[in-house]
Amino acid sequence: MKWDKISFVLKSESRKRIIALLSSPKTPKQLSKSLKASLPNTSLKLKDLANEGLVKCVNPKEVKGRIYILTEEGKKVLKKVGEMEKD
Repeated sequence: MKWDKISFVLKSESRKRIIALLSSPKTPKQLSKSLKASLPNTSLKLKDLANEGLVKCVNPKEVKGRIYILTEEGKKVLKKVGEMEKD
């Protein structure tokens, strides 16, 4: 696991919350509702997380209703961030 990815997530409360919420598959709309954030802002965070290899869209050809999940790397980062938050 790369520490720069953990640091990337820790720098943003939104990114931390998104990876925690993605413990089960979600759409950007579901995430934005849970985060009480705008859909464009949530989509931007998802794009950033995807660029880091922490989340992926399982149906990228869809225009609406895209579904995001954590990658294996994302699951490891979520676990480590959770451990660090407990300290």
